[in-house]
Amino acid sequence: MSIKLIVLDVDGTMTDSRITYSETGDEIKSFNVKDGLAIASWRKLGRQVAIITGRKSDIVARRAKELRIEYFYQGVENKREVLEALLEKLDISMEHVAAIGDDLNDLPMLKAAGISFVPRDASSYVDKIADVILTKKGGDGAVREMIEYLIKKEGLEQKYLALWD
Repeated sequence: MSIKLIVLDVDGTMTDSRITYSETGDEIKSFNVKDGLAIASWRKLGRQVAIITGRKSDIVARRAKELRIEYFYQGVENKREVLEALLEKLDISMEHVAAIGDDLNDLPMLKAAGISFVPRDASSYVDKIADVILTKKGGDGAVREMIEYLIKKEGLEQKYLALWD
């Protein structure tokens, strides 16, 4: 089974799940640069990336654009439904999908994916259905850990490292 698409939740996976507001009402989030490098590397290996998130945020849209993530969906109530529509568009079956999420709204998507990942600090209900519980917390390199797990599993380590030689 080859993974062709990784699907990322945002709050609690790409970030530490905190949402900070400034006095003027601006929203502030922090993203892990190491996750970003792994996402960029995954794309350079010819694989695809999607973000499917329940919240809407200009900050997340900016991060998706910086990382050149082509498939970006926000304000999503039913993540599995959006994922199924994307797979139909890309002509990819669910067995070729790896997904990461951390909370109850991710459950249907994680259950459907070929392989599912959760950060170390995910909801205990989500832990129960995950294929892989990562050692890193959300926002602290969990996405990178997921990608490097997949790279090793698929025998892509030499190609991955060669990207940066």
